[in-house]
Amino acid sequence: MHSKVVKTVCPFCGVGCGMYLSSDAKGEVCGVAPQLDHPISRGKLCDKGWSTVYAVSPENRITQPLKRERDKFIPISWDEVLCSISASLLDTIEQYGPQAVGVISSARATNEDNYAAQKFARAVLKTNNVDHCARICHSPTVAGLKQVLGSGAMTNSTEDVFKADVLMVIGADPTENHSVLGGQIIQAKQAGATLIVVDPRVTRLAKLADIHLQLQPGTNTALINAMLHVIIANRWHDQAFVEQRCEGFEALAKHVEKVTPESVEALTGLDPQLIRQAAEYYSQSERSMIMYGMGITQFMAGTTNVIALADLAAVCGHIGKPGTGINPLRGQNNVQGACDMGCLPNVYPGYQLADDPNVQAKFAAAWGGEVASTPGLTSMGMTKAALAGKFKSLILFGEDPVVTDPDQNHVREAYQALDLLVVAELTMTETAKLADFVLPAASFAEKNGTFTNCERRVQCIHPVIPPVGEAKGDWQWLQALAKAMGSDQLDWPETEAVFDEMASLTPSYQGMNYPKLEHDYGLQWPCNDDAPQGTTILHQQQFPIGKARLIPAHYVPIDEPIDEDYPLLLTTNRLHFHYGCGSMSRKSPLLERETPPGILFINPRDAGRLAIKPFAAVGVRSRRGYVETRAMVTEDVPPGVVSMPYHFKEAPSNQLTNTAQDPVTKMPELKACAVSVAALPANHEPSPVWKLKGGGYA
Repeated sequence: MHSKVVKTVCPFCGVGCGMYLSSDAKGEVCGVAPQLDHPISRGKLCDKGWSTVYAVSPENRITQPLKRERDKFIPISWDEVLCSISASLLDTIEQYGPQAVGVISSARATNEDNYAAQKFARAVLKTNNVDHCARICHSPTVAGLKQVLGSGAMTNSTEDVFKADVLMVIGADPTENHSVLGGQIIQAKQAGATLIVVDPRVTRLAKLADIHLQLQPGTNTALINAMLHVIIANRWHDQAFVEQRCEGFEALAKHVEKVTPESVEALTGLDPQLIRQAAEYYSQSERSMIMYGMGITQFMAGTTNVIALADLAAVCGHIGKPGTGINPLRGQNNVQGACDMGCLPNVYPGYQLADDPNVQAKFAAAWGGEVASTPGLTSMGMTKAALAGKFKSLILFGEDPVVTDPDQNHVREAYQALDLLVVAELTMTETAKLADFVLPAASFAEKNGTFTNCERRVQCIHPVIPPVGEAKGDWQWLQALAKAMGSDQLDWPETEAVFDEMASLTPSYQGMNYPKLEHDYGLQWPCNDDAPQGTTILHQQQFPIGKARLIPAHYVPIDEPIDEDYPLLLTTNRLHFHYGCGSMSRKSPLLERETPPGILFINPRDAGRLAIKPFAAVGVRSRRGYVETRAMVTEDVPPGVVSMPYHFKEAPSNQLTNTAQDPVTKMPELKACAVSVAALPANHEPSPVWKLKGGGYA
């Protein structure tokens, strides 16, 4: 076997940095290097990107299909596993109907894999029960931006960071989560841009900001309405833009008329003068750019928060121009693509509505067979239905809901209640441990395909090594399973054919093909006859819905405020050195050594009151669960608020988090729940959650 070098895309977040991977004569990945002229990463990679070799290494990889035999797994052949799974699925559908089966696809898999997954659900299983992790990160982005602007994606490009006069980062921590982009924000600030950071925590960017609005968790809408009040009262809005391109301004102005900065002071905890200053900076600059993350979306008010931000951008005319826009920062490398591909119960590829008879007819004709017509379940809907005995079989790949979904014990119980759980994975995750069958998945370094980053850029990835052992790409094992079930719906000869079929049915991808994507670092959708070279900035002339619809956003308090029993408010965060459930990043000894397996950030005042010393063992309890971890005593969280990452299976924040949901998108309120924290005995080592009584682990 010869060594080789390929051009590909980093798999660790939604920024989409360009990298080279090299393999050695043994057929193993041995080197990583940044693409020096890449338009996004500009010759940089973050620590996770540099550690890609460990993420895809053969160590701990699942290399052949496995079948559960009581409490252990035994290897079986692909023929056996496909025969068993297909027989079980056909039996379940015959007995209970297609509503009893479903698919959870992956924001870490390619567009081609995700397109195949939703087609498998709709055309083979005949169900709309298909979802992925956008449900618990950016589903409110799609819902909220679509209502106001007509399209639920980042409006501008990452390069616009260098063109903005004002950068407003709200509910996001880019230096941790999107490190290369975070570094570019720092560069822009150093070059003279004004930086406004809105976050309950003192993030690295907050320490550099011109204004840090350190608000109480869950009060985003109240703050934005107060900013709108100041802007409209001072006539700082863009009158011409509002008249020409928006509707509903009068109703919005009336809604915020009495929402003064003083009226929200007690609620948000913010100095009214700071709110006024932020409103002036944002509205009065030539080019202001909003970037936001899950500190906006992961609330019961997630969709409302997004609507409020879209109102703010539109009222000030900061949209459709360079250095402006409203820009959600996507967490996983292909979460934008998985949404674009229709891995959501309510939409087909390209956000074509699943309950629209014309859309159903279009896809039925294109695919040459009936498609699902009954409304589908979300991932958490499937969990709930499984607990109620109404949902029986789940196929899941590249996700670890037992670690990443809220109320972990609830998820575990639901998956144990299933008649059939099939998991395709690289390594034995906590979810895979519950499966009836585990399939060996190919990593991004072993397959062709495309990823779509947060700025809508579709880029090609290439294999540098063959799949490890008997591993298959996700669309390939889905194709084999469809054939075993008697369907030729997924009958593609190679990956490019999957993309071509998808592009022909997805208006925003219609002008794309592999040769065009290979040229000049991909294309940004929409790419079609009107925009053959793609679109760097959305909404330059008009909105897809004609005029932007300004919608009054009503403040919704968090579901679970603190009380005597649970006197601290827990929020969640990510860490620079880790990614998702940790199944990839924690294979790197370089990344793993940086952080103990699980931490709780706590303010010195709270730590002092509870007699908690730095790095001491603590117990954290909510109404749903209990974990033990180590305290990181820091002024970076305010008194009354504690924060935990979810990367660590030993001490996962999702033992504790709340399942209360945004009514529009079923987004759980992961960013706020009430907890109690107690010091543990001095020499106590924190117990991993599976060793704790009542931890919910077998």
